[in-house]
Amino acid sequence: MSDELASALRELANEAERSPVLSGAEIRGRASGRRRRRRTALAAGGVCVAGALALVALVGLDGGAQRKSPPAASPTAVPSLPTASPDATIDLGRRVISVAGHRLTLHGDSLTGDTPTVRMTVTEKEAHLRVSSKTVGFEGGYSFEATWVVKLTGADGGTDYVGSLGTGDHAISDPDHGWIILDMTDAKLLYDRLEPGAVVEIRPSVNASASSAAHRGSATAGTVTGSGAATGAAAGSGTGSSGTSGG
Repeated sequence: MSDELASALRELANEAERSPVLSGAEIRGRASGRRRRRRTALAAGGVCVAGALALVALVGLDGGAQRKSPPAASPTAVPSLPTASPDATIDLGRRVISVAGHRLTLHGDSLTGDTPTVRMTVTEKEAHLRVSSKTVGFEGGYSFEATWVVKLTGADGGTDYVGSLGTGDHAISDPDHGWIILDMTDAKLLYDRLEPGAVVEIRPSVNASASSAAHRGSATAGTVTGSGAATGAAAGSGTGSSGTSGG
C-alpha cells in the first residue's frame, strides 16, 4: 500500500470518529426524546408492578375462598347433677317405709292413692305429742297422745306426720288426714334414724296419679305441742292448692 493511500484512510477514520456537530435545537430535541422514553419506561414498569400485585391479591382471595371454614364447635353438654338419694322412702303401694336398711310396715295412712311422688323434709320431732281428735279427722273434742312423731314439710309448706297413734284398743290405724301410722317399735326406729333436715320421699300406690294430689286431706292437727293438751286445729297436709305438691 502506498503512503498516500494509507494517509487517506487514516484521515477518513479520524473524520468518522469525530462527533457530529449538532445545533442547539437538535441537542434539545434529542434530550427531550430521551426524557419521553424514560417516562414511558417508568410508566410501563408501574403498570407491570400494579398488575402483579392485583394478581397476587386475586390468588390470595381465591385460595381463601377455597379453604373450608373449620366446623363450629358443638356445645359441650353440661352433665346433670345426680339427685341425692332420700334418707327414707315411704312406699304407699307396698305399704313399707325403707330407712337405713330396715323395712317398716305401714299400719295405716290417709295418703294411699292420693299423692304424687313427693320429697319432704323432716322439720320437727316429738317423742310424745298430745293432739286433738281433729288431727286425724275425727269429730269430738277429745285428745290423745301420739308417740315418736316425725313431722314432714313439703316445698309448698304442706305437712304430714309419721308416728304411732296410741296402743292396744286406743290405737288409731285409719286416720282421715295427713298421718302415716306405724306401730310403736317401728315408729321409734324411724324417729331415731331421722334428724331434722333429712329428706323423705313419698311414693304413691300403683293407681295414684299426679292429679290426685288435689284430693289430699287436710291434716287438721290441733295445736300440736309436745306432751301438752291440744286445742283448736293446726295446719297439716292441705287439700287442693294447699296440699303437698310433687317434687
